Amino acid sequence: MPTDQDNLRGVGLGIDAGGTRTRWALAAPGGAILAEGTVAGLSALQMATPHGREAVRATFETLAAAVLQHANPVRVQAGLTGFGGDGELLQGWLAALLGVAPSAVVLCNDIEIAYRASFQPGEGYLVYAGTGSIGAFIDEDGVFHRAGGRGVVLDDGGGGFWIAREALRHIWRNEDEQPGRWQASPMAHAVFGHIGGPEWDQSRHFIYQNERGTVGKLALAVAASADSDPAAHAILVDAGRELARLALALIARFGPRPVALTGRAAELHPVIADTMHAALPPGVAFNQTRQLAHHAAARLALT
Repeated sequence: MPTDQDNLRGVGLGIDAGGTRTRWALAAPGGAILAEGTVAGLSALQMATPHGREAVRATFETLAAAVLQHANPVRVQAGLTGFGGDGELLQGWLAALLGVAPSAVVLCNDIEIAYRASFQPGEGYLVYAGTGSIGAFIDEDGVFHRAGGRGVVLDDGGGGFWIAREALRHIWRNEDEQPGRWQASPMAHAVFGHIGGPEWDQSRHFIYQNERGTVGKLALAVAASADSDPAAHAILVDAGRELARLALALIARFGPRPVALTGRAAELHPVIADTMHAALPPGVAFNQTRQLAHHAAARLALT
């Protein structure tokens, strides 16, 4: 249980909230990670509906209960997917649940945390592929610049939701032309196994009734069939090209800099990163990194 000593240590809490999962970490002064954990995914976009607000609040409650088993944080840095700056209610919820002043809770978009986990301002470009996708650059003056990241309805090419949508589109277009064709497709078997069956009603419910993070997890089934189904492989190649487009847009605007690729969707299959790398200009440094953005957020909370 938390003690007065925990408070005296000035522990910082970092939160990295994405569509498929929310990770948290506690950092001591000096940066050592004291504890970490994972709860359900969330998005600031859920705040647009009563049901979504209830889900976000419930996730915050679960997160706070887990955190307080280890320490009482004195400051919080939270990066939330879909966050656009209107966070007073979110800030108030976290403050009340964690027992800190609202001013001790700093909210931002999750990609800002991810960028600072990979680069110093002005150093390079980050392409993040999770449920959605975005290219990010924080310049030397601390100004955030984006390419993409407009949401899964509009774009987010190369992200998990996009991969899932492309797979279902391919499968059902084939069914339009030749009903039953799915039975010869390893990707279709994997996809329908994930969503519960091959009927259109099951696909329709899955894509239109679930949260975007849940839909994005279908990309795992696409990747699992990529070595046995040319259609799945082609979708992942296209995902790599979509992610390269984000980096190329930033390079065109701000000049050549190193490029880092991160996010769970980028790790689905090696062809995604390989395709992206091949599409970048010669001489542009590229690396794929599995970052711990919740660790970076926890340390930022103490700065």
